[in-house]
Amino acid sequence: MKKYILSTIIAALLVGLSPVMLPVSVEAQKQYVRKVVDRNGRVRYVRVKKPSYYRRHRNRINVAAGTGAGAVIGGILGGKKGALIGAGVGAGSSALYTYKINKKKRVYKKVRR
Repeated sequence: MKKYILSTIIAALLVGLSPVMLPVSVEAQKQYVRKVVDRNGRVRYVRVKKPSYYRRHRNRINVAAGTGAGAVIGGILGGKKGALIGAGVGAGSSALYTYKINKKKRVYKKVRR
């Protein structure tokens, strides 16, 4: 009886997961474009370079670096418990810096012609 139940479950999984296993369109080759509006109101799409790794993951990298630095300093000063406390303090302070104090800003420059 167990063999039949197990084989039924496996067959149902194979049939149910077959759409997931089919090939999908390749999204890694996605083009990066920027929408540009001319003075006349025309819309053009201009190809641009892919943003750098840091630019794409800026917040995560900053928080991870702060956490690591806090853990190292806490570990030097207070051992394992100090490393845990230092990691928490480092994560909190770097998150505060990243999300509140030094927000990502867009710079708009006037162009005189």
